[in-house]
Amino acid sequence: MSGLVEIMIALGGDTLMSAFLMLILLGAMVAAYCAAVPGNALSARLAGLKERVKGNGLVQTKKERFKLDFSMATLKRLVEKLKLTRGTEAETTAGLLAKAGYRSREALIVYMGLRVLLPVIFTTLVFIIVASMHLAMMQLALTGASIAVVATYLPPMVLKRMISARNKRFTRALPDVLDLLVICAEGGLSLDGALSRVSKEFRRFLPEMGDELGLTAIELGFLPTRRDALMNLGKRVDIPGIRTLVQTLVQTERYGTPLAQALRTLSVELRDERMLRAEEKAARLPATMTVPMIVFILPAVFIVLIGPAMIQVFKAFK
Repeated sequence: MSGLVEIMIALGGDTLMSAFLMLILLGAMVAAYCAAVPGNALSARLAGLKERVKGNGLVQTKKERFKLDFSMATLKRLVEKLKLTRGTEAETTAGLLAKAGYRSREALIVYMGLRVLLPVIFTTLVFIIVASMHLAMMQLALTGASIAVVATYLPPMVLKRMISARNKRFTRALPDVLDLLVICAEGGLSLDGALSRVSKEFRRFLPEMGDELGLTAIELGFLPTRRDALMNLGKRVDIPGIRTLVQTLVQTERYGTPLAQALRTLSVELRDERMLRAEEKAARLPATMTVPMIVFILPAVFIVLIGPAMIQVFKAFK
């Protein structure tokens, strides 16, 4: 022991610090080598994550990307030159496209390109067609302006309709999703595994729901916090049921509530809510049917009841 102390004193503090730093550097190099060697846990996890992303159809192959970039090169240059993919409006549009199921950068470029090109194309076609009819200049200008306005607001209207139709499909499928999640959770699967399993099952019935759940399961594995992954699901699918599901899962992750119990309670609540909506529609039915009855049914009833008597009166006066 005294010999070791004498050696340390002889080496000095600077030499010991250098040796310590060399050991740390050597350990970091060994850890990096182990992480890069095929077959270790980290590389296996990254490979599995990559396969899950490819299996969910969330990435494109190099060949598909090359074709897409080549075909969209001119449109992309036009949109980038006009700076339509920057700013608050572009972020809002990207969020709307994500709600419609289009999450890629190319979707934003195509949408912005359509908003720019449709008015030009439609107005040019209308000018050519109307000019061939030899109409007045005022009529030609009014027609062109009207078509330009319609073409400008056509893409947002179509996008809004797509989001609405998608949300209706998700609302109808959500109770079944919760039932499958309850079964998976009671079977011992974690939240990631339950979402992955349900996404695979739903690809046969509602591929859009399967993609969203699969993407959420993947994000739970690599985002910094699990809350971010769940909140992203709520942003992409903006319906009350999904928002309630997201809040429930966030609270479950935060407070350690049993997952199966929370999902079962939420499933019962959503089914009761759907039953209440059906009863509300049934209660509005008499008031809704009043106008069709007055317009279509009552005239036919009057004709059937009064028609024979009127025929007899006409015969008597003849």
